[in-house]
Amino acid sequence: MDTNTQIPVTVLTGYLGAGKTTLLNRILTHEHGKKVAVIVNEFGEVGIDHKLVVNADEEIFEMNNGCICCTVRGDLIRIITNLMRRRDKFDHLVIETTGLADPAPVIQTFFVDEDVNAKTKLDAVVTVVDAKHISQHWEAEEAQEQIAFADIILLNKTDLVSEAALLDLEQRIKSMNLMCKIYRTQNSEIEMDAVLGVGAFELDRALQIDPEFLGEDAHEHDETVTSLAIVESGELYLPKVNAWIGELLREQGADIFRMKGILNIKGIDERFVFQGVHMLFDGTRDRLWHPNEHRQNELVFIGRNLDAAKLKSDFLACMY
Repeated sequence: MDTNTQIPVTVLTGYLGAGKTTLLNRILTHEHGKKVAVIVNEFGEVGIDHKLVVNADEEIFEMNNGCICCTVRGDLIRIITNLMRRRDKFDHLVIETTGLADPAPVIQTFFVDEDVNAKTKLDAVVTVVDAKHISQHWEAEEAQEQIAFADIILLNKTDLVSEAALLDLEQRIKSMNLMCKIYRTQNSEIEMDAVLGVGAFELDRALQIDPEFLGEDAHEHDETVTSLAIVESGELYLPKVNAWIGELLREQGADIFRMKGILNIKGIDERFVFQGVHMLFDGTRDRLWHPNEHRQNELVFIGRNLDAAKLKSDFLACMY
């Protein structure tokens, strides 16, 4: 598969009122040199600047600045397939989810449909978090899932809270999701290259695991959603890895929101990269290990009720 021909996809999520629409408008109006197609969950809810819209009667329509916009009134796979017929009109796809949605079904679309999988490449899940009001929504399942699935988090409205509150928020978010990169923003202002074309799913920047968040302090909030990292040297036996992950997903797939990793498999000269969303799992050979590169296994799990000790011991049992 030629990854250069795949359209990168950004999934944009966030709780109601967090600033998601503001970010979407920035993406649509910014001179970032990309021709962007946008799929919005329901056009009426979003409030995109009407001056941008050429014809909103169709399900898919072009905008004055050359962007393409469409609404998910129907099936997402069907819309993506239709969009791909206009492949020459855009080079990046943004999908905005509703503020009360679990982003998992949208992300899973890029695993389950072979045609979509062949033509698109999930670039990043971007979640906008309202720094001022998130404290009122911690218990909401959707808010937790949106944080758990994020590759990039915009901690928005930072001007409305204290520095101490921001530091606490960042630590709490990191305890739930070790993988995410957090940007502090006001009015969802951010450089476009921080949210578009970041390759968060490519793992080229590896898993930037902050040791500080692996300590006991990371669990002080006692959230049901937690994040767990395993970093170990050694070679893995692929059949054992497959059996372990298969069993894990059968037993706990509903509780595992995301998993991602780079594995050192015996007999394979390339890095083996994998990711999973709930019960769906995808693994592939990546680039060659560099001659002077330390070959280590790096895995991150994000989910509910994770048993860290068992996960680690079961992983170590896969060593050659």
